[in-house]
Amino acid sequence: MRTVLPRLRHRPWTAAFLAAFSAVGLLLSALVAAPASSAAAAGCRVDYTVNQWTGGYTAAIKVTNLGDAISGWRLAWSYAGDQKVTSSWNATVTQNDRTVTATGSGWNANLGTGASAEFGLQGSYQSANPTPTAFTLNGVACNGAVTPTDPGTPTTPPPTTPPPTTPPPTTPPPGGGCGGAKLCDGFETQSGTAPSGDWKFEAPDCQGTGTVAVDSSVAHAGSKSIRVDGKAGYCNHAFLSYTKDLSTVGPQMYIKMWVRHTTALPAAHVSFVSMPDSSQGGKTLRIGGQNSALQWNREIDDATLPAQSPNGVAQSKPLPTGSWQCLKFKIDTSNGNLDTWLNDQQVPGLHADGVPTGDIDQQWLSRTTAPRPTGLRLGWESYGVGDDTLWFDDVAVSSSDIPC
Repeated sequence: MRTVLPRLRHRPWTAAFLAAFSAVGLLLSALVAAPASSAAAAGCRVDYTVNQWTGGYTAAIKVTNLGDAISGWRLAWSYAGDQKVTSSWNATVTQNDRTVTATGSGWNANLGTGASAEFGLQGSYQSANPTPTAFTLNGVACNGAVTPTDPGTPTTPPPTTPPPTTPPPTTPPPGGGCGGAKLCDGFETQSGTAPSGDWKFEAPDCQGTGTVAVDSSVAHAGSKSIRVDGKAGYCNHAFLSYTKDLSTVGPQMYIKMWVRHTTALPAAHVSFVSMPDSSQGGKTLRIGGQNSALQWNREIDDATLPAQSPNGVAQSKPLPTGSWQCLKFKIDTSNGNLDTWLNDQQVPGLHADGVPTGDIDQQWLSRTTAPRPTGLRLGWESYGVGDDTLWFDDVAVSSSDIPC
């Protein structure tokens, strides 16, 4: 015989109590599991260093994050004068009236606590160039103090990747960083006055009294450059030579540098860039000046670009003195075409495209073998008269264009 047990039934108030108890339990669990909120710390410091001449200037800017790590930085300031930004490097810089905004460029966009990003800009002015004094980083005043911010309304986007444990590099040259450049050096890692590491002093054919040294008093960006005291006299060579092979760069080879020199280019032939060229059996492809204007020169046959006629020289440009200039060269190692830019402006007389142009490339096209540079030297080579003091900074060699 089967015994039927009575079915137990919850009274309505019992069910309501159990439901309420469960809800309270879940709430307590959530409160225990949730971490205590804490305000994020924000703060920064800005070092703004100006190199000025009549009507123009460059500024080397270093922003240091004193607060919590940030992903994506935006530095803003306002000019009190009539300054106009014309170019920048290592950051994207825009200007709206007097307000200037700079944002990180990929490799230097994340700033850990204590990390710095360095970038630079070039500009012009008409009446005054006062140094700005008030900066903000992602909306927070850069006054050297650290203040908490509301974690519910962050001033920067939350990082999508862990912040770097070490500060990002700060030595790439200007013009948007280095990308995949074979050579990219602002000489910030040089110690002492004698070039070291990937660079060495060299007098390729004969040595005179010229010198090459690391300079910590003059720089385009950062705190160091290379100073060359070039001396007159035939075969007076003094060069900073890159020790690594550049023969794999191509088929298009871009060479970019910032150079500052003291004395106007002379009437006699001088060179300040020399590239060993395998197509010339190791003789050099040279960049320098003659008749007071920039020119290319080929050592094997002494051909020049442009031709040294009055009309040819008029198609080139002098190299301005007393200020930093961005020089950029393009060599097509497949067909021998050349291009040259001074501050991102193409120089017509230093352009060779294989099509004969009167007073420009008559000598140059006499040789059809395309150049194949294997190295890079920066310095001074005089063939008679012409002392000069030069500085080189932020040098890059790449298979793709890097703007000034």
